[in-house]
Amino acid sequence: MPEGPTIVILKEEASPFTGKRVAAAQGNARIDMGRLEEQQILSFKSWGKHFLICFAGFTIRIHFLMFGSYLINERKKAVPRLRLEFDDGEINFYTCAIKVLEGDVNDHYDWSGDVMNPEWNARKAKKKLKAIPDKMICDSLLEQDIFSGVGNIIKNEVLYRLKVHPESLTGSIPDAEIREIIKEAQHYSFEFLEWKKKSELKKHWLAYTKKTCKRCDLPIIKEYTGAKKRRSFFCINCQKLYHG
Repeated sequence: MPEGPTIVILKEEASPFTGKRVAAAQGNARIDMGRLEEQQILSFKSWGKHFLICFAGFTIRIHFLMFGSYLINERKKAVPRLRLEFDDGEINFYTCAIKVLEGDVNDHYDWSGDVMNPEWNARKAKKKLKAIPDKMICDSLLEQDIFSGVGNIIKNEVLYRLKVHPESLTGSIPDAEIREIIKEAQHYSFEFLEWKKKSELKKHWLAYTKKTCKRCDLPIIKEYTGAKKRRSFFCINCQKLYHG
């Protein structure tokens, strides 16, 4: 599943089409393709894992789910969910969920919840975490209304860096540690972005998919943790469990 930094890269790669008019739109998404044709793209935006193509009066929202992908000025043999053709290029989206958002895109999103947006608000994130004290931190970090853009890789790496066990209850983690988790979730997201651009992301993983703890030289545990049952990789020796 693409995480927030990957969608930021897509936004940057698509930016040359800003201001261009759609010459043709096609695909098997259940939207009115004719509505897009001859419409000018006003901007491309991202909110967490959502890629947003903004037109006058409406926005196309693209969520890549688990296996979504895109190609710019290239095509797969598969039928796209959406293809936007321009006079000088095209964008193709595959295996994704597509929805039309009516009206102003700003009415649909709280930009202060996106860890990669300039309007990101850490204080709001802390307040929202306080409201879910009985939720495991492995689930809390994946709540998109709190940490929009944070995915499972970022979750694992942040908790390993800060020596916090993923099954720790959010309300049992000391305030100082919560502040560090919030700060590191944003910081690591921007590191992820730079490493992804250089095609060296995996080289920097300390816990995700790893077998041995680099600090303790002990086995890394792999479990499907929390209510979300997402993969967690952690060391029971150096990552502290805060549990009541």
